[in-house]
Amino acid sequence: MKRYLKDQVVRDLAKKMVFVDGPRQVGKTKMSLDILGGNEEHPAYLNWDVPGVAVNLQKGYLPGKQTLLVLDEIHKYTEWRNLVKGMFDRHRRKIQFLITGSARLDYYHHGGDSLQGRYHYLRLHPLSLCELGSFHKNDLEQLLQFGGFLEPFLEGEVSSWRRWQQERKTRVVHEDLLSLEKVQEVSKINLLVDHLPLKVSSPLSIQSLMGDLSAAHKSVAKWLDILQNLYFIFRIAPYGPPHVRAVKKEQKLYLWDWSLCTEEGPKFENLVASNLLKYCHFRQDTQGHSMELRYLRDTDKREIDFVVLEDAKPIFAVECIVKSKSLSPHIKYFSERTHIPIFYQVNKDDHDFEVPDYRARIIPFTEFARDILKI
Repeated sequence: MKRYLKDQVVRDLAKKMVFVDGPRQVGKTKMSLDILGGNEEHPAYLNWDVPGVAVNLQKGYLPGKQTLLVLDEIHKYTEWRNLVKGMFDRHRRKIQFLITGSARLDYYHHGGDSLQGRYHYLRLHPLSLCELGSFHKNDLEQLLQFGGFLEPFLEGEVSSWRRWQQERKTRVVHEDLLSLEKVQEVSKINLLVDHLPLKVSSPLSIQSLMGDLSAAHKSVAKWLDILQNLYFIFRIAPYGPPHVRAVKKEQKLYLWDWSLCTEEGPKFENLVASNLLKYCHFRQDTQGHSMELRYLRDTDKREIDFVVLEDAKPIFAVECIVKSKSLSPHIKYFSERTHIPIFYQVNKDDHDFEVPDYRARIIPFTEFARDILKI
């Protein structure tokens, strides 16, 4: 399957280095090997975790006669940016460099950004209806059940999905986390990972998690930051337009793998959140817009699930309702008090009609993905 960032990566490599990060097993290696035109035995694919690769890279030994090198998981080395800078500055006229990793490469740089101006940065997301190019209900149901990671989605088997989930958790917590962070209470992080699917779509209360884990506020906050940097969760902040008594601090939490949610409503909302984040990251990484995904909630608990901002201005808002025949009163309320241009009320049904008085449209998610979330 050709991934949606492949052509952009190839274009960017002609100008600078390219950094591509995203969740573990989202397809970064497969896309990189597709660009190389080979398999994992290709001499230009260098994985830091493979014995011997790290020693050779630190000594400056690169495979000969290669015009493109893929350096995978090199961010696990503390001085990785200085190492890459030296290789790029020395070989930039002969070799292109593609750097991939399963953690935020913009975070794990351990000091100043010595590579400033030398690279383009892209984030690879799980599959979506838009990337699949198919907008049927059965595709939506398969995405909801198995998530957007390639292996479980393409296999489409419950037993394979369960085994994949167990293996992914082990790799994220016991391999990636321990290789990048100094943590001791791994058992409590495991417990936190098990609790998080129950917190999806609600304002995140660290106080509540402290009770669940018997841990201090500082520890729980740090663990959440780590899981966000490892692409296990993402959080969105509130949007506070003028003339609305909006909440200012409470964040909402979502999972990169929405299939872990057990309840239909939060799972559907998480899928929509992930698709919106993918849309925002794509526009920001490839077109240079400053994109933000927020939510709107006032002190009387009226809420709109998502507001998308482009260059600090709201361009549309989204309310998720699994089954909806009438417009949400919250959309009516906020449409009269904000300058958000249009409100979408997305659903899993076939209801599709406009409500002009409130700048709103009730729309099936399949149509919303096809018409709005273009990548």
